[in-house]
Amino acid sequence: MSYIPTPEQAMELVKMYNQEAFHLQHAQTVGKVLGVLAKEYDPGKEDYWTAVGILHDIDFEQWPEQHCIKAQALLREQEVDESVIHAVASHGYGLCFDVEPTRLMEKYLFAVDELTGLIGAAALMRPTGFEGMEVKSIMKKFKDKKFAAGCSREVIAKGAEMLGLSVPELAAKTLEAMTACA
Repeated sequence: MSYIPTPEQAMELVKMYNQEAFHLQHAQTVGKVLGVLAKEYDPGKEDYWTAVGILHDIDFEQWPEQHCIKAQALLREQEVDESVIHAVASHGYGLCFDVEPTRLMEKYLFAVDELTGLIGAAALMRPTGFEGMEVKSIMKKFKDKKFAAGCSREVIAKGAEMLGLSVPELAAKTLEAMTACA
C-alpha cells in the first residue's frame, strides 16, 4: 500500500541515503520553500509539497550518475506514492531524466532547486543574510557566472519560463519564501 510521506517521514528517508550536511540542508531548504509556495498556490497541500521538496535529491549523494533514476527505485522500495515519485523524477527533466514537470508543484520544484542554492550563497556573503536582500542583488549574482557556479542559470531560466514568470519574478517569490522560513 503506497503512502504520501509527511515532511518528517520524508526527512527520515533522505537521511537513510544522505549524511553530508549540505545535502540534508538543501533538502530542508527546498522542502520549506515549496511548503511556503503551496500556501499560495495549493492551500492544504503544504505538507505534500514540502515532502516532495525534501525528497527531490534523495539519490544524489550516493548515486549522482543515476540521479532521478535511482530515486524512483528507492522511493518505490519504501512504497511511496507514485505522484511523489513522478514529482521527484521530474525535477531532472532535460538534465538527467525525461519525465516532464506537468503539475504546478513540479514546475516550482524544477525552478527553485537551483535558485535556492544561488540565493542561499548570496545570503552567506551578506552580514545580514536574507534580511534586506533585494531581487536586484540576486539578479546581479545571477548574471555573474562565476558566483555559485554550480547553480545552473539555464535551469533557473527554463523553470521560470515553465511557470510563465520572468527570472526576477521567480527570484522574488523564492526570496520571499526563503526569508519566511529562514
